[in-house]
Amino acid sequence: MSFKFSFRLVLCHIFLQAASGDVDFFTEYGEGSRYRIEEVIGKGSYGVVCSAYDTHLGEKVAIKKINDIFEHVSDATRILREIKLLRLLRHPDIVEIKHILLPPSRREFKDIYVVFELMNLISTRSYNQYMFSEFQNSPLSIESVSLSNVFHRDLKPKNILANADCKLKICDFGLARVAFNDTPTAIFWTYTPAIDIWSIGCIFAELLTGKPLFPGKNVVHQLDLMTDLLGTPPPETIARIRNEKARRYLSSMRKKKAILLSHKFPNADPLALRLLERMLAFDPKDRPSAEEALTDPYFRNLARVEREPSAQPVTKMEFEFERRRITKEV
Repeated sequence: MSFKFSFRLVLCHIFLQAASGDVDFFTEYGEGSRYRIEEVIGKGSYGVVCSAYDTHLGEKVAIKKINDIFEHVSDATRILREIKLLRLLRHPDIVEIKHILLPPSRREFKDIYVVFELMNLISTRSYNQYMFSEFQNSPLSIESVSLSNVFHRDLKPKNILANADCKLKICDFGLARVAFNDTPTAIFWTYTPAIDIWSIGCIFAELLTGKPLFPGKNVVHQLDLMTDLLGTPPPETIARIRNEKARRYLSSMRKKKAILLSHKFPNADPLALRLLERMLAFDPKDRPSAEEALTDPYFRNLARVEREPSAQPVTKMEFEFERRRITKEV
């Protein structure tokens, strides 16, 4: 089976202060001397992302510095998972890891530096039909994700980047999961490609308005916002929800009627709203696959499913670490 995961990536171009001191950024990593740091383009709990110039290859890159990776085993596992996925799912529409800087010695291995191609965060204000077609083509293989056993689980505008040609790529596979049929762990068989289709629908809505569709402050608030728009799901759909608290809350909720999307988005293309309604179906089984979505009339003459490149599926052997308890020493 092939994996045509055309995901579009990258690293947020928010204008933050320039890094104070290039030497401190690399903390004595020998290979760091080939990169000339230019500015900080992203910060988070994981560390910092800088744009840089690769003096060996003569091109701009983005360098993600992840601090104290062994402080929490869960964070180290997430980092390992993301790096493995990005290196295995080599594809023109997935963010490319160009280089990983090795520490001077195992004893000094505390931080990690991952070098990516440099791209920009997609702007919801720059939305047009072609851009969304490009984005929808990108997770086109969300359906084939099931063949390759990968679910991104964190698709959002922050994780979608574009280059100068408006080609999109998806980044941040830290919350992704690799599921195998013989793995009994619930987290692997709880998810299907439909979870990413839902996310695409939410991004689609945000591209239409420039605002998040369901900006929930917590789970209960999120469910309230979802049902305010989509109505309360029928009992048979609620019964299939695995989260007991969510199932109980929805069962006790007063009945709400769905709001017509044409009222929520009065200026939107009716064809776009019909597609959006399909992707935001409360029941996962009622959502279209990525291939089905691309054949929707909204994308006439734009989507080119048959042109999608393919890649090899992920093998179980690469993710044995997910099946056992990992300690800092391992």
